[in-house]
Amino acid sequence: MSLPQATYAAFALLLSGDPALWGVVWISLKTSVLGLLLAAPPAVLLGYAIASWRFPGRRVAIWLVQATLSLPTVLIGLLLYLLLSRHGPWGSLHWLFSQPGIVLGQCIIATPVLVAFTLAAVQALDPRYAETAVALGASRWRTMLTVLHEVRFGVMAAVISGFGRVISEVGCALMVGGNIAGETRTITTAIALETSKGEFAQGIALGIVLVALALAMNGALMLLQGDTRAAGAGQ
Repeated sequence: MSLPQATYAAFALLLSGDPALWGVVWISLKTSVLGLLLAAPPAVLLGYAIASWRFPGRRVAIWLVQATLSLPTVLIGLLLYLLLSRHGPWGSLHWLFSQPGIVLGQCIIATPVLVAFTLAAVQALDPRYAETAVALGASRWRTMLTVLHEVRFGVMAAVISGFGRVISEVGCALMVGGNIAGETRTITTAIALETSKGEFAQGIALGIVLVALALAMNGALMLLQGDTRAAGAGQ
């Protein structure tokens, strides 16, 4: 099958509402969003804490956060496989080759991205915002909310980058999920499988979905930034 033929067949699959294809998309979205929702609150708090507080070993903590950004997802998958296997310490959970296992992996993968982006955003903010909040009598919790509100677009960028990383990774999802049809087969593992079988149409269709998701997420962030700047200019 030539590239134009495969591309035409891919759009036909998308428009026909093929249940197998859209089932894969649904599993990917569900596991990625759940993993991101679980990772976001503690990761954002950790990024803020590292950026705002001075403590022994802070530079080491920043170095570790930045280093984990380049950690191969297949290595995370290997570690989780060993932990979740029957003889592993978490074997009693029975999460290996299941959606909860994939969610756990996506949560771990997203965390360094969220921490690093939040850390960078808070560090780049003028420290007078926090100082003013403290001078006005704000509590530590209120000061944190004020700072995070000021860097909300940086946090949004962190969430979008984290989502892009988890939904596009293949190593962890393949090792922990097992690529089981209708249960743990995600977009990326399905692309790898279908391409190896010579089913290029489905691989291209799923690739189009990935690109569309990336464009939609980044477009939404740009619209929010534009609306807020326009509102601020009008005041």
